[in-house]
Amino acid sequence: MTTKKLTSREFNQDTGGAKNAAKDGPVYITDRGQPSHVLLTFADYQRLAANRPTIIELLAQPPGIEDIDFDAPTSTDTATPADFN
Repeated sequence: MTTKKLTSREFNQDTGGAKNAAKDGPVYITDRGQPSHVLLTFADYQRLAANRPTIIELLAQPPGIEDIDFDAPTSTDTATPADFN
């Protein structure tokens, strides 16, 4: 897999060339010398997205967590009204 770097101007002038280059690997598009976008084929995008966990998986408790004893400390601070004056 090869990568190619194009400026925004080069990308705008030859979008078809950038799409063809993406068949060989990611195409980094720069804006004022800084990377700003990456062009991928849809197949490459699907491959990357397939390996990402869902939000449900990210928020799920890991297996074995129920065996951990945790006593959260209680606060002794008292709340006071906010003074907006």
